[in-house]
Amino acid sequence: MTLADSVGQAVGGRQTATPAGRVDVTERVFTKVVRAASAELIGIERDALRAEVAGYRGGLAVRLATPLPVPPLDDPDAVRAMPGVIERSRALQEHLQERLSRLTGRDITRIDITVTGAVTPERRRVR
Repeated sequence: MTLADSVGQAVGGRQTATPAGRVDVTERVFTKVVRAASAELIGIERDALRAEVAGYRGGLAVRLATPLPVPPLDDPDAVRAMPGVIERSRALQEHLQERLSRLTGRDITRIDITVTGAVTPERRRVR
């Protein structure tokens, strides 16, 4: 017996082509998904990132406030090789739009990124 058969029997023998009802995903769920995926892609702790999600032009608009990871400042070659903040932000927008659209199943119509600072990797001491 299929699910449709059991639903049909429960409704008095009528067979329905699709189950009744709908699935609503709240913005809060989208916000949690966006926050986790964005933090992972940027390379920071999830707690360091603020995310807001709202409906916008038939899709979702995402607003992020995040620090950007930078190489250790005592490594001048790595600092010189790092692209500028604007270039990194644009690249992040493109990667985030693609990834978040795939994860949420919704069109990401806008991504605003506010850079709140810089984060260097934590150095671990060898004992």
